[in-house]
Amino acid sequence: MKKSLIKLLALGIVCTLAFSMFTACGNKDEGTSGKDSVIIATANETPTLAPHQHSAVAGGYMNILTHNTLFKTDIETLEPVPCLVESYELLSDKEWQLNLRKGVKFHNGEEMKAADVIASMEYARSYPSFTSTYTEFWDKVDAKDDYTLVVTTKEVYAKTIRDLGSHYVLPKSLIESGHDFNADPVGTGPYKFVNWTLGDKVEFEAFEDYWEGAPAIKHLTYRIIPEGSSRTIALEAGEIDFIVEVDNNDLDRLEKDEGITVINKTGTSFNFMVLNNEHHPFDNQDFRHAMNCAIDKDALVEVALNGAGTGNFTQTPVVFEGKATEIPDRYDLDLAREYLKKSGIDPTTVNFSCICSDDVKRRCGEVIQANLQELGITMTLESMDLATYLSAAADGSLDACIGGYTTTNMMSFIEGKMTSKQIGGSNWQRTNDPKIDEMYDKAVKTLDDDERNAMLTEIANYINEICPQVPTYGANVTRAYNSKLQGIDVSATNTLYWQYVSWAE
Repeated sequence: MKKSLIKLLALGIVCTLAFSMFTACGNKDEGTSGKDSVIIATANETPTLAPHQHSAVAGGYMNILTHNTLFKTDIETLEPVPCLVESYELLSDKEWQLNLRKGVKFHNGEEMKAADVIASMEYARSYPSFTSTYTEFWDKVDAKDDYTLVVTTKEVYAKTIRDLGSHYVLPKSLIESGHDFNADPVGTGPYKFVNWTLGDKVEFEAFEDYWEGAPAIKHLTYRIIPEGSSRTIALEAGEIDFIVEVDNNDLDRLEKDEGITVINKTGTSFNFMVLNNEHHPFDNQDFRHAMNCAIDKDALVEVALNGAGTGNFTQTPVVFEGKATEIPDRYDLDLAREYLKKSGIDPTTVNFSCICSDDVKRRCGEVIQANLQELGITMTLESMDLATYLSAAADGSLDACIGGYTTTNMMSFIEGKMTSKQIGGSNWQRTNDPKIDEMYDKAVKTLDDDERNAMLTEIANYINEICPQVPTYGANVTRAYNSKLQGIDVSATNTLYWQYVSWAE
């Protein structure tokens, strides 16, 4: 990509930031939340607070406050560890015994028991567009007593514990009564829902009967602040205490503030440009390869992330076991033109819209737009709120969008992004390839790690061949917060457990 283009895009960003600074106000000492409260700024508003009814990252941040899962992800290893399950054992290749914790209370005062877990797992099956990844593997779930369950899988299934870790537990009594878990998300989590002011904030309070002990932070408020520089200014002014999505253009500035701590580390987030494989011209494999080779991934990282990430040159993550070993595409305009000629498509006839849901995605889109113009392809950018964007991406009504997917392992990535059963869910590019489905089904039934990883590498290499999407970059995990907060530990998958956070004395 030409340096002049990067400079032009960067100049536009600087102008936006400067304007934002002139419009901001506040005194750093006036907005401090207090020793028992934290105000968190986030860019996107969740489409719902009901944990089974969405696949939004923004919703996940809310759900882990109000709900627990059977297993949770270890911050350091990214492996599933017991949460509501105290211990477990493999009784046979298909039978898993789960021993539940005793004395765990729901927010409504009821004790969690095996019947609640069974009801919640069956309830999850009523939302197949979002949770089918985690609900199809078992044949039956039986309660041996109030605190012991046996999950019988349909076949040998290597992801059993990982997928059980995605199951939120709700009170059986509320499920049966038709309770609205969006309006009142009752769970066993460390925080209780208080209030949601649409477009502004979501408020929570500590659950005093939480099974691990009451959290030190008694009041948590998520404020929705879409504009990145506004989040930065609010933190500097003391109006908020923590930023979830740090504007990467402000990282250097925030790192120089002695009262602010910045996290900037490699993550597992995999970002991409979705190409709807059911729509012309994206149903043409050679045309998709042409687009992939025309886009400067390093420029994407520089402009969209201010360098806080790495370019993606493969269709699947390179941070997991089972990664690809063969990479057919690279940034090469001559190669892109060869693919374009092979496709038989006249680029001057291609004019499509690409959807963005936030400012980082839009900056990414601007680089892609400029790159594609060099091939004669016209792409327009369209902004859309998160809820509408997610719905349109899942139902296949859009041509293209800038998206991302975060997971803890290659199996989950391939299943969620590339298998046909996830069309209508997280398979936004709508890849429908029997070979991928067949290879994945074989891999997920293989319990030997080395053998399974070799199979996953074969799948990853094949996905590079068919090029269903345009990979863009792997974004770093970035956070910024008041340095007086302690216990902040964010995983490579962006998970933070707020029940372990407190203010320094």
